Amino acid sequence: MKLSEELIWRGFAAETTIKDPTELDTRTSKKFYWGADPSADSLTIGNLAAAMMCACFVRHGYEPYLLVGGATGQIGDPKDNGERDLKSLDEIEHNKACIAAQMKRVVQSPDLTQVDNYDWFKEMKYLEFLREVGKVFSMTQLLDRQFVQNRIGEGGSGISYAEFSYTLIQGYDFLHLYRTFGIDLQLCGADQFGNCSSGIHLIKRLEGATADAWSTPLVIDPVTGRKFGKSEGNAVWLDAKKTSVFDFYQFWVNQPDEAVEYLLKIYTLLEKPEVDEIMKKQAKDPGQRVAQKALARGTTEVVHGKDAAEAVINLSDRLFAGNLGELSGEEISEMGVYLAQGQMGKKLLDLLVETGLCASKGEARKLAAAGAISVNGVKMTEDTAVDQIALLKRGKNKFAVVM
Repeated sequence: MKLSEELIWRGFAAETTIKDPTELDTRTSKKFYWGADPSADSLTIGNLAAAMMCACFVRHGYEPYLLVGGATGQIGDPKDNGERDLKSLDEIEHNKACIAAQMKRVVQSPDLTQVDNYDWFKEMKYLEFLREVGKVFSMTQLLDRQFVQNRIGEGGSGISYAEFSYTLIQGYDFLHLYRTFGIDLQLCGADQFGNCSSGIHLIKRLEGATADAWSTPLVIDPVTGRKFGKSEGNAVWLDAKKTSVFDFYQFWVNQPDEAVEYLLKIYTLLEKPEVDEIMKKQAKDPGQRVAQKALARGTTEVVHGKDAAEAVINLSDRLFAGNLGELSGEEISEMGVYLAQGQMGKKLLDLLVETGLCASKGEARKLAAAGAISVNGVKMTEDTAVDQIALLKRGKNKFAVVM
């Protein structure tokens, strides 16, 4: 399957400047960049979709450049519903390193080059930027951007000059990478296409050259209707400390039948014949959840590796087999590698919040009173201290360990 065919089959095709996707198959220049702002110390599964698109380009011979924005990260990518909190420089440095490590693991390219826009912005003078970049854009052009309209329209929260200028900074990134490395293709999520257009505009005006952008649709949660991402309050993180490997695996296993084929194409490395065969088996016996299990295994392998995927599958089998009270402290400790952890000696309600099994002590108290909380297989209704290695369970399929 050619690159253009695979992009369309997997659903990695939204707004683009490329008129005919087959141009990607014979493109002379095979360098692209994808950018991420270090607004957190982990990517989410929303970012993972774009990273999987990047990996698709790499498999077809493209050379990847990863821009982790030390400069743009100090401002924050504008949201539709308000200003982002500013990060400290130390926090940005930490986040940059974490994101780069995750991206390298997903893209799997020995030729991946990491760049940081702080390197070229730290010495730039404000007047220099206005003369070279600001003069090339009209205010009408910028005010027409959808995110600006959302913020300044009726009921909007307003927008600072810093966030308003974000698109010019990202546009200059593309111009700089074109001048420095000859990169003439930017990959992005559909929500970033307007910012990519700023770079294309600069390259055309200042270099007299052509550059392109290719975007992938935002992935929508089939249950909530919201996009996958941290700003929506439904984040599933790639960092095992933020979303345990077990919870990550279970998220995919519990996807509804109507979404699973769509997600298989985006989030796994399975090829079309394999996906077609899986969906045939799914149609014959949906109760076996063959497709969901393939999705969970494939995505967990991409993010956490094959060994972790195999381990968490075995762990799932043990946890759902019952007899939790028969597990030894050593066995529970081994599970702690893949489950959320709490600290021994604390009260039960505090532990339920600490491990993420409950959002608040109020919720934890209600669930315990309803008999939905157990410790080592025994239902608990009182807020007693847990002073031993233990397995916590909420409802049917949420677990954590006390270490």
